[in-house]
Amino acid sequence: MALDVVTNDASALEDTDLDELASMDDAFTAGQLSKAQEDWVLITTARFGNALHGFTFSTLERIGGTPCVLIGLMSVKRSSKRDQVLRGLMNEAYHRALMAFPDEDVVVGSRFINADAREAFKDLDGLTPSPGEDAVGEERAWGRRLAKRFAIDKTYDAKTFTSASGAQDGYLDFETSSPEKLDDELVDMMSKIPAKKGGAMVVYGWTMAEDLVKLGKR
Repeated sequence: MALDVVTNDASALEDTDLDELASMDDAFTAGQLSKAQEDWVLITTARFGNALHGFTFSTLERIGGTPCVLIGLMSVKRSSKRDQVLRGLMNEAYHRALMAFPDEDVVVGSRFINADAREAFKDLDGLTPSPGEDAVGEERAWGRRLAKRFAIDKTYDAKTFTSASGAQDGYLDFETSSPEKLDDELVDMMSKIPAKKGGAMVVYGWTMAEDLVKLGKR
């Protein structure tokens, strides 16, 4: 059965839709999803038949003139098809970016609470932060811009790209089926996120215009 990925306006969601999203693995509550509906413009769902396997709340916008894909909240069901679902959701995000920002380099950003979620950004360049690399001034500036956009800047530390608390009303929720394949240095870096206290890390990368043509192709 083929994966069906569809994007609509988040404002069109009804209470029954939010209940369905909340019932998937219980990653986010109906209240959190209702807030995401208010905060983000687009809702993308991924289904096999009638079964929901993943969804994303996102927005395409410019920050300081730079085109951005902001993934406010994503959740992927813990099934054997999770990798395919993650690819489908990200491919849809890239397609939307290509339609909105043709011939431009694009920043893609989200909040992470574990190393597993980095799989979503594997096709991006300049992934920041990265283990063993010290971010320079402009890279930290982008972290601050995104933290402000995600409304988590009050507890945000620019050196670690991490907000200590109050940062999990939305993040990229994904658990790998092959944890043994995760990079040890990456796991160590992400393990320092105070996730149990509601903390999250701002992570972003770039897709160059020529790469976006390939990533966003249908």
